[in-house]
Amino acid sequence: MNIYRVLNNNNGEISFGVITDKFYPFKEDPFLLFSEGKLSESCVSSKGLSLDQLKILSPSEPTKVVAIGLNYKGHAKEMKKELPEEPQIFLKPATAVVGHGDYIILPSSSKRVDYEGELAFVIGKRCKNVSVNNAGQYILGYTCLNDVTARDLQAKDVQYTRAKGFDTFCPIGPCIATQVNPLSLNLTTILNGEVVQKTNTSDMIFNIFQLLSFISNVMTLLEGDVVTTGTPAGIGPLKSGDEIEVEIEGIGKLTNFVR
Repeated sequence: MNIYRVLNNNNGEISFGVITDKFYPFKEDPFLLFSEGKLSESCVSSKGLSLDQLKILSPSEPTKVVAIGLNYKGHAKEMKKELPEEPQIFLKPATAVVGHGDYIILPSSSKRVDYEGELAFVIGKRCKNVSVNNAGQYILGYTCLNDVTARDLQAKDVQYTRAKGFDTFCPIGPCIATQVNPLSLNLTTILNGEVVQKTNTSDMIFNIFQLLSFISNVMTLLEGDVVTTGTPAGIGPLKSGDEIEVEIEGIGKLTNFVR
């Protein structure tokens, strides 16, 4: 099931829902049915709207986004770095989060802003000190994320906070997919119609469950928090007027524009 968080343009209400092609194939696509209470197929109502009456928002409102540096073998080779012994974690602020269709705003203080297409997962319930074997039960589902980075400021500061933390530097979406296998998903990043990143999540150094266990032994993760799992080889710069897309098998395509 792919869960969307949307703004109703008619009344300003924010709701969760699912695309109806699985439930009501006789309706014209695209169409979204709203959920009632808990997000499950049994809670999907008969009330819905066509997507042209809705704005797709980021699929959750995290208190924090925990990100992983250097977690693909191909990216480590590209950066000419040794494979890390432990996950390298950093934080992106919640104020950096935007949704599908939103703009990435280039800051005047940076001359080089890069895209980084990534698989992310959304925490389903509060967790702390989780084992690798039990990690899956704390994950609500999976989504696409673009870990936008001011590359020149990252090199200048050494620390990641400024380079990764500008407003609009964390597009997430378009939905949360609850029924995909995160250990083997095709990931593609597309810049102005050209494929610039292409990999499979099996190339990760630390898999989803290892990452959740490691992070939860450092900090408490809350419902709705997002963990993004690192980018593959092929990172590159963005410029004003660009369209950048992160597409992941079974989840969909996160599209953003640059100005």
